[in-house]
Amino acid sequence: MEAPEKNLALDLVRVTEAAALASARWLGKGNNDAGDQAAVDALRLSFNSLHVKGRVIIGEGEKDNAPMLFNGEEVGTGHGPALDVAVDPVEGTKLLAYGRPNAISVVGIAPAGTMYNPGPSFYMQKLVVPPAARDVVDIDAPVKENLKNIAKSLGKDVDDLVVFVLDKPRHEKLIHKIREAGARIQLHTDGDVAGALMAVDPRSEVDVMMGTGGTPEGVLAACAIKGIGGQMLARLDPQSYVEKEAIREAGIDTRDILTVDTLVRSDEVFFAATGISGGTFLRGVQYLGNGAVTHSMVIRGKTGTLRYIESYHNWDRLMKISSVKYD
Repeated sequence: MEAPEKNLALDLVRVTEAAALASARWLGKGNNDAGDQAAVDALRLSFNSLHVKGRVIIGEGEKDNAPMLFNGEEVGTGHGPALDVAVDPVEGTKLLAYGRPNAISVVGIAPAGTMYNPGPSFYMQKLVVPPAARDVVDIDAPVKENLKNIAKSLGKDVDDLVVFVLDKPRHEKLIHKIREAGARIQLHTDGDVAGALMAVDPRSEVDVMMGTGGTPEGVLAACAIKGIGGQMLARLDPQSYVEKEAIREAGIDTRDILTVDTLVRSDEVFFAATGISGGTFLRGVQYLGNGAVTHSMVIRGKTGTLRYIESYHNWDRLMKISSVKYD
């Protein structure tokens, strides 16, 4: 038996709350970069107060040429445990800019040297399932076969299943195969990490996520999926000749199948996410005039504990000590 150790996820949630509170002011205002920049500034400032020695492995914004914490950046006070950091201050910048649901702020951490570095890869094929189905899926199996096995493991019929798919032209054939198998589909314009989280969140109606999305987002989501006990099977899926050549020159084999255990090679993983624009997954920031309410989820991998946190923020007190001007 071990004595309880510090749950860093409970520190991380203060970081994602800060990013959500700062960026939600830009909800529906049509400015991608402004909302992203507000979140980046708040997140960096908050993260640098944590007593850790962090190094950003997944900065995410590089793919979209957006404001970002850059890959290789050191975060935290520089004292404490050495950590790999995966971060996306606003996952779903377009969702935030256009006032659509499921924009979230997310951070995942793991011991230094244990997090998969995607290098020049921007896109990967993914299959995400909850714990009950983690051992019955195969990324190379036909869609119909995977859905049949997932449904059986969950005690459902195939036509009970809900599959999260990004609404992209590249998924036209995938969508047809899912419908042909009889499963139901939720199509989302954006929100790669949120989709993966929905597939493993016990409160969500989503049962599985399928399709090609961002590689950085895949590593981020793997922090949560591993913590909950679900599974992600993935394979790099370059969407351009330039990306394919860059991956080849980096010596990475696109035939390799990745799992949560290769994406994050430690059980000492922590994850936090806070809703920004709201939705069925995490409620968004609600401003009250004299404060705000946020909704978050935090995960500790070693114990498999998943917490949902509703926080009430008081401007009068918070603004006396905070360097971030939320109001």
